Amino acid sequence: MNLSKGSMIVDYLHQTQSMMRVIECTIRENWDQPAFTDYGTDVHFTYREVAQEIARLHNVFREMGIVAGDRIALCDKGCSRWGVAFFAAFTYGAVVVPILHDFNGEQISNILEHSETKLLICSDGTFKKTDYKGQRIDLNTIGKVPFEGVFAQADVHYFDDQPDDLALLSYTSGSTGHSKGVMVPYRAIWSNTSFADERLGLKPRERFVSLLPLAHMYGFAFEFMYAFCIGSHMFYLTKAPSPSVVLKAFADVKPKIVIAVPLIIEKIVQNKVFPVVRAVQMRSLLMLPLVRNLIYRKIRKGLEEAFGGNVYEIIVGGAAFNSEVEDFLKKIKFPYTVGYGMTECAPIISYSDWKTFAKGSCGREVPRMELKVLSDDPQNVPGEIVTRGMNVMLGYFHNPEATAEAIDKDGWLHTGDLGTMDAQGNVFIRGRAKNMLLSSNGQNIYPEEIEEKLTGHVLIDECVVVQRDDKLVGLVYTSDDTLQRHGMSRQDFNDSLERYRRHINKMLPVFYHLSRLEPRDEEFEKTPKRNIKRFLYT
Repeated sequence: MNLSKGSMIVDYLHQTQSMMRVIECTIRENWDQPAFTDYGTDVHFTYREVAQEIARLHNVFREMGIVAGDRIALCDKGCSRWGVAFFAAFTYGAVVVPILHDFNGEQISNILEHSETKLLICSDGTFKKTDYKGQRIDLNTIGKVPFEGVFAQADVHYFDDQPDDLALLSYTSGSTGHSKGVMVPYRAIWSNTSFADERLGLKPRERFVSLLPLAHMYGFAFEFMYAFCIGSHMFYLTKAPSPSVVLKAFADVKPKIVIAVPLIIEKIVQNKVFPVVRAVQMRSLLMLPLVRNLIYRKIRKGLEEAFGGNVYEIIVGGAAFNSEVEDFLKKIKFPYTVGYGMTECAPIISYSDWKTFAKGSCGREVPRMELKVLSDDPQNVPGEIVTRGMNVMLGYFHNPEATAEAIDKDGWLHTGDLGTMDAQGNVFIRGRAKNMLLSSNGQNIYPEEIEEKLTGHVLIDECVVVQRDDKLVGLVYTSDDTLQRHGMSRQDFNDSLERYRRHINKMLPVFYHLSRLEPRDEEFEKTPKRNIKRFLYT
């Protein structure tokens, strides 16, 4: 299998069904090519240097008494050294425990204890947040210790992974309660990597900008594992991902694929594009079909240039996409698509290429996965989305009760999400089953649909809809920056809420009507993935 000649890894993946054989192959075939770079710094690793550091760390693990199957936790910001440390632990046969860096010290310590971690790899700053007393390797020393001896391509050999063996313990970010340890087998990682190559088919030497936390399954699967396996060059942001930092990185790196959460796309469109197209003169021009098409082409080209000018597709996932932004992107034929997944499926469940993507959906079931909606009329009446197949987890670590609740006797994983499915198999998410509210007259209310309308207002940054005494109340927050940008005081904002509530209610069914909007002075508490912890406010 010669990856460097431009052939895809998918054939080799299907031949071996082994992540270790694929990792060995990509390292050998891309030996002197760049693998990881910390954007804007001189920290970088070639595939050869990754292999050498893996070999050195394997010796360190043995000296520490670590054996295959032991837990090695990795907790820090995404960076080149994180990538090297991960592959060292992964190819050693350890069960890797990637921990979100944004967890607080108590959460990290609880995960280290619950996972029975034998070795922690992290920086000093992260280590000081915890009360961990076990063995540790300083992440910042990786790549700084000279490799002793000769290490050639032929020396790259790793253990034999088995499809149903435990590979990762991935802890959920806890938007509905406490984190659970998801047991991810090698087959799920293999299947997700194979899916990405089947559908995206990128060639070696493509470049990625890593925007998402590597300890979160979405970023891990596609910006990291898939990218490495096809011989890509990954760039990690070393500064906070502000719009200016992100756009500069896109301009320099020119990625072919961008993996993003909705917020990144929404902020660019809402802050850069909508003010232009909503100007009085522009609205008049957009009423003329020929002129409108020219304007849309120009806007689309400008957006594509903002993402580096080389992008084939923007893949959005991890949260609901604002319908107003999506409607506009569809109008201008911007190459975006929305996928659906969860940590328990490592993560992918559904996806469609942007050329066949149905607006408002999150694609169709992916290879090696079945998907259905538990409803007598799934095209019109929402039901719980369930899925089964190769991507599904082994269960929750040390939690057989939660496992039995999530996976039924026939192997169907109950996602907890409500949705519909059209005749073509496109899935449309309506909300979380746990979030659904029931009105006094028996109507099902999906608060996410109301929240989407609320956050469509330029002055509302965040919101949660709750039910109090059978009435719907919208809790809303806006930042000082947003108010300043629109020349409004907080008191003016609060005074305008009743007017906006009446406006919103006109766009909603009667049983969705809000009784009041209640302003908050502080942001909602969030998970590291930036999802609001709804359970704290309901």
